[in-house]
Amino acid sequence: MPPSDTSADTSADAGADAGTDPRNAPRSDADPGAGPEADSQDTLDLALPGELLTLLAANAEAGPVPPALPPAPSPTPAGEDLLDRVGDWGPATTGAGTFHLVPVRVDRDLALVSRWMNDPAVAAFWELSGPGTATEDHLRAQLGGDGRSVPCLGLLDGTPMSYWEIYRADLDPLARHYPARLHDTGIHLLIGGVADRGRGLGTILLRAVSDLVLDRRPSCARVVAEPDLRNTPSVSAFLSAGFRFSAEVEPPGKKAALMVRDRALRNLL
Repeated sequence: MPPSDTSADTSADAGADAGTDPRNAPRSDADPGAGPEADSQDTLDLALPGELLTLLAANAEAGPVPPALPPAPSPTPAGEDLLDRVGDWGPATTGAGTFHLVPVRVDRDLALVSRWMNDPAVAAFWELSGPGTATEDHLRAQLGGDGRSVPCLGLLDGTPMSYWEIYRADLDPLARHYPARLHDTGIHLLIGGVADRGRGLGTILLRAVSDLVLDRRPSCARVVAEPDLRNTPSVSAFLSAGFRFSAEVEPPGKKAALMVRDRALRNLL
């Protein structure tokens, strides 16, 4: 499960960075060429064929037809990668350099991620600080799960500088708090080093990673995020990266801004 906050920072003091919208019934016209007078009529003088009258009478004797049940959701096939192999997505060229998502390895990356989590600006939102094993437990829970959330390091020109979680929002507890759609993909982001904060990297990387999601996951129509409403720089970074504010939601432990980047609008925002 994602942390209590996901934040993207564009200010010097915001260290963490995280992440639907409500879903018009078409008007039915019996005669597309009819004018306003036809639209206002309540009755039609129709002569029904005898065969149709016989069929209607037979249906009435049989009683009402029960409503059709919605189709059962398809179970996830055993062994299916729920996020289309994040580790194989490859690099993205950005205005800040070449960016690459690399899945976390606890033996290699725990010390670095723990150091970032213990930065007070980060700890205020992620709540994984302290001398204990909170960060390690958080990573291992994802790595030992079914693959619905993948923790990653973000490498910029080969240097680790951010922590990410790419997750299936439709399979996450967040889905209880908004009208989720199948394959909605969520993003959590933490900008690690203080020197990388406050210079617009959050916006650049959020756009790059959400583009990667939409390019590498053709079944995904929306990328979502839920930064804490208190984290104004994070919300601003998402807006600047092409996300739109959809709603205020209340997942456990916080009030969040539900941010959405739609595939259909990706080249317009």
